[in-house]
Amino acid sequence: MFKTKFFAAILALVLVAPMIGCGKSVGETIDDATITTRVKTAFVNDPAVGALRIDVDTFKGVVTLSGRVKSKQEEAQAIALAKKIRGVVDVKSTLQIEPDPGGSGW
Repeated sequence: MFKTKFFAAILALVLVAPMIGCGKSVGETIDDATITTRVKTAFVNDPAVGALRIDVDTFKGVVTLSGRVKSKQEEAQAIALAKKIRGVVDVKSTLQIEPDPGGSGW
C-alpha cells in the first residue's frame, strides 16, 4: 500500500512539472494538476484499470484519457472513475482497445 501511494505521489510530480508554463494561470495549473493527480490515483487504486497504460491530461477541468486498455469495460471503468473526481467538467477518451495477444495479463 505504501509503495502504491509513493508511486502515485512521484507520478503526480512528474505529471505536474510539464504543465507549468503552458499558458495557464497558476490557479488553473494547480486545479488541473490536482484533478490529473486524483484521476491517476483513482486508476492506481482500481485493479480493473491499467494505470500505467493510461495517460491523463486535464485542461480547464476537461480530462482527456489516452493510451491503451484491454477492453471496452476497462475503458468504461476509467471514464467512470475520472467522472467521479471533484472538479472534472467532462471526460474525453481517445483510448485504444488492444487486447493482450499473448495472454500475459499485462
